[in-house]
Amino acid sequence: MIIRIHERGTDPNEAVAEALGRPVSTKEGLTDHTVVAHWPGLDAYTLDDEERIWTSADWAEHLDDPIWQHPFAASPQGDRRAIWHASARLHPDDRDLTRPEWAEIAHRLARAADVQRPGDELGCRWIAVQAQPGRIDLLANLIRADGTWTTHRLNPSRLAAESRRLEAELGLISPSPGGADPQKAARFAQRARPPFAVADATAQLAGLLRQLADENSGPLSTVRGLVEHAAYRLDRLPAAHGPDSAHQLELIAGRLHGIQRDLDSLAAALPATHQASSARPTPPSPQVVAPPVPPGPTRRAH
Repeated sequence: MIIRIHERGTDPNEAVAEALGRPVSTKEGLTDHTVVAHWPGLDAYTLDDEERIWTSADWAEHLDDPIWQHPFAASPQGDRRAIWHASARLHPDDRDLTRPEWAEIAHRLARAADVQRPGDELGCRWIAVQAQPGRIDLLANLIRADGTWTTHRLNPSRLAAESRRLEAELGLISPSPGGADPQKAARFAQRARPPFAVADATAQLAGLLRQLADENSGPLSTVRGLVEHAAYRLDRLPAAHGPDSAHQLELIAGRLHGIQRDLDSLAAALPATHQASSARPTPPSPQVVAPPVPPGPTRRAH
């Protein structure tokens, strides 16, 4: 396992994009199968909305929030670069790890880096992203929840020692002094994602489609009801254009109903294993007019 400490910065979007291997997005959900560990305080932070799915942009904004909440927090040297990023890469010949194993690695490396301290309820916000084969990324904001700059004292030897212990306990291969074989590394980078990740993503997307198509409380059903109500109101107006406009709205409502049926059929056709369905139940349909927005800090332009 090779540890790399990236240069600290002020923009979490860059760090999250580096961890994902692609730009951040407001459309892809990461909670269930990519963010494998996070700071303990997040459980209380999202207590009322724990079933909702966060996008990569939401996670980046979540890490960015302390910088805006505490504009005067800085390191003893006056440094405002609060976004800390470290990555750990396995040996090219290592086996595929399970999600709990990645989570164990994340928590232990976070403690070794002094990002997470047991019992510290006002510590740093951090997440662990496992989005690339054989690699896990730790991202943290060094501004604590109480507004102070952490006394974070990164000791590379502690991270190295912890990675050696993890290799021994999980049966992983230690990096050779001469480095990994480039051909093996290339084969490793091109490996397909583990099957369980595909099943998890498929089950999650099927649940999202069913949520959109839900006839009782889905967002499309709510929009269709509003369109039908508007058509009814227009049809009762004495003006000559009222009935024509009402007819057009009825056609729109019919197309929305067709979209609901198509989404429901697509959700039923998506393959999903029983294990994936039981491990991550479909979130309840939101009681809102618009599609649900994941919880997070107030949106702002960077």
